[in-house]
Amino acid sequence: MFTQGKKKQPFALAAVLLAFVIILSACGQNGSNANTNSGNAASTEPDAAASTTIKHAMGETVIKGTPARVVVLTNEGTEALLALGIKPVGAAKSWTGDPWYKHIAADMEGVTVVGEESQPNLELIASLKPDLIIGNKLRQEKVYDQLSAIAPTVFSETLRGAWQDNFSLYAKALGKTTEGDKIIADYNKRIEDFKAKAGDKLKQKVSVVRFMAGKTRVYLSDTFTGITFAKLGITRPDSQSNYKDTFVEEITKERLPEVDADMLFYFTYETGDGKGTAMEKEMMNDPLWNSLSVVKNKKAFRVDDAIWNTAGGVRAANLMLDELYKIYGIQA
Repeated sequence: MFTQGKKKQPFALAAVLLAFVIILSACGQNGSNANTNSGNAASTEPDAAASTTIKHAMGETVIKGTPARVVVLTNEGTEALLALGIKPVGAAKSWTGDPWYKHIAADMEGVTVVGEESQPNLELIASLKPDLIIGNKLRQEKVYDQLSAIAPTVFSETLRGAWQDNFSLYAKALGKTTEGDKIIADYNKRIEDFKAKAGDKLKQKVSVVRFMAGKTRVYLSDTFTGITFAKLGITRPDSQSNYKDTFVEEITKERLPEVDADMLFYFTYETGDGKGTAMEKEMMNDPLWNSLSVVKNKKAFRVDDAIWNTAGGVRAANLMLDELYKIYGIQA
């Protein structure tokens, strides 16, 4: 037994050495693979310091990385963020609503109100530590420098009917150009679908009227509805062709016959003091209103002010199109 064990000892030692070499080799391969994997991870990881220069209404702004904490200072800008899947940390209050329009309220829970479009609260905005502020020259030009001192700030030029241009600017600033292009393309497809299905119905002349505190306005081409109608091929009555402004024409009771048309949409800007609603009732109870052929033919439709005018964003645009499908009797 002893003699046999002694003869086998060199072979046992060799086996141990061989196993040790194999272990070392495996460790070396694992280390090499780990280094390779680490290198691959480093090469594919986004550069957090990457920057984009955005040209906008106030000049150029450099945005580093992908904005995560965004403050938005226009109602239409808020809708743009939500459509792009971004919940702002702060936003300007909706013009009507408490504090948000009904059609966005569910998605705005927990968002800080940072004042109104015309008067943002700069201290509150700074306290939210945003990495991007989105605003508008028409509304906030005077405080642009102060906002820029808080965070990179991008301004659209104007409001009214320019929501698609603004939307594209915001999408670029947020690093979501591809998503933004798809949203606009989908909306434009709906426009073309409506036009194709509406056919001769688009030959009807259409008026748009808004009741406000102490005012009645006819809304024209350079408005939220006006831009949409132009895309759809919807035209206005001849009685409105000589108005000097392309935005609105303010009228008195005596001029109500100017809004007569094949179809009429009206909405009321009511802030809660009852004055807008009072103007609506006053005008609609007037004999001239009830003498309009469009009223007699039951072609005057009351629609939502926020969706048809005040919100002014991509969500409202799609909701308005939803209503137009129903009112025109077209299958979406």
